[in-house]
This record gives sequence, structure tokens and C-alpha cells, in this order.
Amino acid sequence: MKRFAEVVSNFGLRSIVSSAATVGMALLVGIASAAETGSSVEASVTLPPVLLQMIRDDAVQSELKLSATQKTKTREAIAAVDDRWWLARHLQPGPLAVELDSLTTTLRDKLATFLDINQTKRLAELERQAVGTRMVIRSDVAKEIALTADQRERFVAAFSQSDAAAARIQNELTKGDLDAKRAQAQLEETKKAERQKIVEVLSDSQKVQLAKLPGQPFDFSRVRRTYPLAPEIRTDGTTWLQGGPLQLDELQGKVVAVHFYAFQCINCQRNFPHYEGWHRDYADRGLVVIGMQTPETSAERDIKRVKSAVVSDGFAFPVLMDASASNWKAWGNTMWPSVYLIDKQGFIRRWWQGEMNWQGTEGEKQMRETIEMLLNE
Repeated sequence: MKRFAEVVSNFGLRSIVSSAATVGMALLVGIASAAETGSSVEASVTLPPVLLQMIRDDAVQSELKLSATQKTKTREAIAAVDDRWWLARHLQPGPLAVELDSLTTTLRDKLATFLDINQTKRLAELERQAVGTRMVIRSDVAKEIALTADQRERFVAAFSQSDAAAARIQNELTKGDLDAKRAQAQLEETKKAERQKIVEVLSDSQKVQLAKLPGQPFDFSRVRRTYPLAPEIRTDGTTWLQGGPLQLDELQGKVVAVHFYAFQCINCQRNFPHYEGWHRDYADRGLVVIGMQTPETSAERDIKRVKSAVVSDGFAFPVLMDASASNWKAWGNTMWPSVYLIDKQGFIRRWWQGEMNWQGTEGEKQMRETIEMLLNE
């Protein structure tokens, strides 16, 4: 059963642990809802919202053979859900599950209006591949392979065990009690045990049927775009202090770095040289740096003092006074400073909260590497 072995070895887009540098992905994954998995008990098992994640990527759209018109309609469908999806990262597991299910349903319904039958079938196959072994508890797969209630419960128990182990490993990794090599080894053992459970529980006929459901293998390592479209710049309660007005939609074709700050914030001030360096080193290659001054103190609401600080801090890039915090709220910010990198098509690709080089971390180096990658795309 070579094909079945390939299926159970595939974890697609799913990663049961995120590195500290990419923890933002974990915030967007969330918990699967009962409507997605087919049973309330399965809502406790982690499944990423793979349709939301994958449909925005060029490699996936190419695999589906989308026409130019379909690509435009896909972007419109994505735009209709992405603001809500981006803000959903702050929700608790229960409300998050409900929101992700609602957004996925909305997106799926919109896609159904313009995808043909073959594209719809292939998209379903990619979704199954993307969740790897856990596709067995999706309602469509469970129905196709006639999964019994007992089998489903055994899978849920096994997956819950894996998630608990992954959470422990990530916690130890974050605290420094575990190095990256040992963490990876333990994760591989966790994956192996989960795959073995699938093999043990399914009948031979179920294995044959399951092997057919993902279709032809797709290389998910080609998928780069899995985050939402960046929220558009709000203009209510704002003043451009220099370099504006700008809209992100008008900056497509450019790489954009949006940094939220408050000029008196010491943590923000320690990041200023990095933003200035990015502007100096990459502006002529197509990077646009935008400062969003969202006030925290009364002094930071004084536009004269803010303007003076823009000059004294040496900002040579566009700066917006976000006096009413309309942009802060649209981005779902929780701390100063926060900085986001947006690719040439307007999608968020990476972000950082806090000082980038805090206590020896290499955040600024990592962000520069991402800027270089985005500029070269």
C-alpha cells in the first residue's frame, strides 16, 4: 500500500509546532469547528483553516488552472473575509472556531460561484492533503471511507495526544529547556506515532479508499502566501505628516513595511534605526516604509510634538498620525512597537512585535532576510 503510506506521511500546510520567529502562524490556525469536522467532540482537535490559507497562493491558483478572471474573483472573495480573519487571531478558542467556520463557509460559497467542477474537485483534494493524516476526521472524508464512531473517537484521542505533546515541546523550546535539534526529533516521533495510529485503526479497504481522496500529490513547500491581505490604510481621524496620502492598494508591485509606534515609547525608539536603515538600503529597490504614529500618552496626541519628533528622529519616509487609532484597531494591534511586512500583491508575509533585537534576538536580521526575499519575488 505504497500510495497509502505516502498519504499518511503528508502533513501538508499543517505544522504541529511553530518556531518562535513564526509564532504568528499559530495564531491564525485556530481550532476546527464542529461543522468542519462533523462532530462536536472533534472540535477539540487542531485543524488549520487550510482553505483560507492556501487559496491566495500563486502555486495553488496555478494548480487549479485559474483564468485571469477567476484570479480577480478569487482576490475579491479573499478580500471579503480577510479583515475578519486577521482580527480573529485574538479570539479565544471557542469563538475563534465559530469565526473560522463562518469565514471558511463564506469563502467556499463565493468560490463555488465561479470555479468549475474539476477545479472544485481539485481544491477539495488539496484541502485534504493540506491537513495530512487528520483529513480522516473531516466530514467529507469520514463519509467517503465509512468511518465508524469508534474509529473517529480513537483518532480524536490520538490527535489530542499529539497536540498535547507538541504544546509541551514548544513550551520547552520557548523556555530554552530544549534545543531545536532535540525538539525536532521529538516532533518527528510524535508525527510517527500519530501516523501509526491511523494505520492501526483503519481497515484495508478504508486505506485503499483514503489513498484516493487527496488526488495527485502537491508540493506544499511551494506555497508562500498563507496570511491575509493587509488591512487598507484608514483615513478617518488621521493626518499625513509627510509623504502621503498613500493607499496600500496603490502600492501593489512594491514591498511595504508598516510600523506602528508612539514617539515617546523607548521600545519603539530602539527600533527606529532599523526602519531608517531599511528605507536607506531598499527604497531604490522598491521598499516603501510607512510610519503609523498611534498615540499612547497625551503628549503623543500633540501633532506639533509628533511632527517635531519625526524630524528629530530622522524619518525620511511617509508618516501618518493615527490620532483616532483607526488603523491600530483595523490591524488588531496589541503593543508598541509592531511592524508588518507586506508583499507586492498586498499580502502580509511577516510581522514582529516589540524590540527586534531584544536580549540578543536576531529579529532585525530575520526581517531584512524577508524583505530581501519579497523584493526578489
